[in-house]
Amino acid sequence: MAFQVEGKLHKAFNTEQKSEKFRAREFVIEIQDGNYPQMIKFQLTQDKCEMIDDYNEGDEITVHFNLRGREWNDRYFTNLDAWRIEGAGSSQAAPAGAVSDADYPELTKAPDEFKDDIPF
Repeated sequence: MAFQVEGKLHKAFNTEQKSEKFRAREFVIEIQDGNYPQMIKFQLTQDKCEMIDDYNEGDEITVHFNLRGREWNDRYFTNLDAWRIEGAGSSQAAPAGAVSDADYPELTKAPDEFKDDIPF
């Protein structure tokens, strides 16, 4: 599931080497929700850990993330895994490997016109 939220960068933590092959970095954004601001913690992993380096505390950012959950020893964990960060209101390019609508050709024929295009 992909989501996005806009808020103010509150804190970016240092990257932690969790194991020989896995590293993670957390950051917190502040979003307004009624009378009380909410502090939401996100996680960056592996090659995405440096994505937050381009921003300073207080910057307005948009975070694109996936909602992840798992069970371990009858305990449940939820992670908000960020996969893109951009300045609020900007339209930065997606990370390498991401697919957008611009990657597909525009449909020039109506679906009924494709019936005779099949070569067999």
